[in-house]
Amino acid sequence: MRHVLFTVGGERCALPLQAVREVVLPPSSWTRVPRAPPAVAGVMNLRGRVVLVARLDALLDAPGTGGAGAERVLLLDRGRRDLGLLVGAVQGIEALETVAPLPGHPRACCRGLGQTGGQPVTVLDADALDAALAALFDAAARRV
Repeated sequence: MRHVLFTVGGERCALPLQAVREVVLPPSSWTRVPRAPPAVAGVMNLRGRVVLVARLDALLDAPGTGGAGAERVLLLDRGRRDLGLLVGAVQGIEALETVAPLPGHPRACCRGLGQTGGQPVTVLDADALDAALAALFDAAARRV
């Protein structure tokens, strides 16, 4: 299966190609979302549509840059809703040789560990990322 490869906090990650609608440059400034969880970078206007953009490093609890140095926004294909993920460099589209379960304690948003060109790649689950962001908003709403 073909995947979009990118970096998050120095780690190589991938999402299935069918889950990614497009890759765009991040805006020069974000529109803040009041009372949003820290993982939310903000919203952006993309051709007249409002897109919620989350920092993928924060969603994954990965060591990140707090959104600084983010090079691209991956727009996920979520039906009628738009969701963007702020990531580092996009490395391209490649077929992964295998996807095996993560050793140890797997993260909730990770499907497994893939291989491409002999290099390991963390394969993410788009539905789980969407659910994790929704859970963050639910938790923030309960605190208000």
